[in-house]
Amino acid sequence: MTATQATDDPLFTPLQAGELRLPNRIVLGPLTRSRAQQPGNVPGPMNAEYYAQRAGAGLIVSEATNISQVGMGYALTPGIFTDEQVAGWRLVTDAVHAAGGQMVLQLWHCGRMSHEALHPGIPPMAPSAVHCDACQVFYVDDEGKGGLRPVSPPKAMTKTDIDATIQDYVTATRNALAAGFDGVEVHSANGYLLHEFLASNTNQRTDEYGGSIQNRARMLFEVMDAVLGELPAGRVGVRVSPLFKLNGIDDADPAETFGYASEHLGKRGIAYLHVADTDVMRGAEPKMEQILPFTRGKFDGVVMLNGAYTPERARQAIEDGDGDCIAFGRLFLANPDLPERIRRGGPYNEPNPATFYGGGAEGYTDYPTLED
Repeated sequence: MTATQATDDPLFTPLQAGELRLPNRIVLGPLTRSRAQQPGNVPGPMNAEYYAQRAGAGLIVSEATNISQVGMGYALTPGIFTDEQVAGWRLVTDAVHAAGGQMVLQLWHCGRMSHEALHPGIPPMAPSAVHCDACQVFYVDDEGKGGLRPVSPPKAMTKTDIDATIQDYVTATRNALAAGFDGVEVHSANGYLLHEFLASNTNQRTDEYGGSIQNRARMLFEVMDAVLGELPAGRVGVRVSPLFKLNGIDDADPAETFGYASEHLGKRGIAYLHVADTDVMRGAEPKMEQILPFTRGKFDGVVMLNGAYTPERARQAIEDGDGDCIAFGRLFLANPDLPERIRRGGPYNEPNPATFYGGGAEGYTDYPTLED
């Protein structure tokens, strides 16, 4: 595709997502890169450079960001619950805005996908004390050695724990605004806390937060209502992954679960619903065609799709009305000027998996642009 032809490209049509005006429909998806400064898991200048390099996106969704210490599940990931973290993220948003971009912060609580070493003396929190024998997380031991470790057995949250966690989302939202973000995205996918409440196999509660889908979705909607008390719905997105099968998730009826969740998220008038087919990260075949019926006709707002999309497949999805914008992950990771490369039809840098997590500038800020 030539530059002149790109004006007819659906990926370059502006999009209004709530109060967010996207100049194009190419989104930088949330990518954990495990490069927060230590101690304190604080974003720094290198993170600011990384995101500013990708400010040509219609929207940047930050890497998943811990709303609290106990919500942390992986070492070297940033938080949004200390003054130092807020100041670090302000470096990032200032750099992105100076480069002409806009950015939302993804709010993250890992739930049972955690290890007690990340919050000593406090076990991972979960809707129920259901341990995942096969689940692992990344943390660094006292000798500075990093690696995957089995998760710690979780504690079933009390009502007091639930109320405190909802307040953590409120504080994180306030801190995101103080850090200069244009909005937030609530992470309710990939087997983390809010997904654990939704999924029938990880939520075995018998109180008002368990049993029926109306009860299992209660935590998500109490979090959403609390977040929406801090900023307009038009600046809030939600991420879901209806057919996610990793991290021990095995919901009995994802069509019912996510049909209900999508309908009620739509009623809240949020900026967008981020629908992720994330099993493709581990080599699974794309399942978006199976996922879309769960949300189609139930959520009537802007839909963001995520799932190993190529530019060609992304265009087709928009033209077919399956989604309104497309979040790119690894392709954007390796191509900081991805929108311009898509506009010109490539070429594209190949991502280096060895540098995805942890480390320094190599495989992070040193991928060349077309100008380079």
